[in-house]
Amino acid sequence: MKSCLIVIDAQESFRQRGYWSEEVARSYFAAQNALIEGCAAAGIPIVRVFHVDEPAVASHPFAVESGLVRPIDGLAAFEAAATFTKHRHSALVNSGLDIWLTQQGIGRLIVSGIRTEQCCETTTRHASDLGWEVDYVTEATLTFDMVQPDGRPLAAADIKARTAAVLDGRFATVCTVDQALERAGALSAGTVAA
Repeated sequence: MKSCLIVIDAQESFRQRGYWSEEVARSYFAAQNALIEGCAAAGIPIVRVFHVDEPAVASHPFAVESGLVRPIDGLAAFEAAATFTKHRHSALVNSGLDIWLTQQGIGRLIVSGIRTEQCCETTTRHASDLGWEVDYVTEATLTFDMVQPDGRPLAAADIKARTAAVLDGRFATVCTVDQALERAGALSAGTVAA
């Protein structure tokens, strides 16, 4: 089955948010970059998705006018097979990504990017409902601590665990980087990604 890596919203816009943490992002970059490099080495197409929204002013980090809707510093450089802009949580809503994937004969999506429980999870659910097989690479997604409606803290690690639990076996196969690369044919069984 032909696979495609989707790198969702890995854009400099997020560094402008108050919740950004370089410390938290370090392990994400290591996993995301290993996934990118493994797919690139195996000739698996890599698609870049950017999130753009209003207001269209330079002070809004998700507006094109800000200059921040670009690959996030620290992300491995790669030649995108295609680049899409989205305006909703799912990368498949009115972006043209679904059409491109169908035209390319892609049967399996490898989902990665920012944020774990938001655009990555939403895209995964949507893709599954549309018939794609999805490998969700939790370690190659990034999120941050949040506050629950009742004021209690919710740790990023708990958000990632919850997302993996609700997706696995229903909307996706939750994978490590190595497992996703192996399933896509980029690694032989038992090989460890660099």
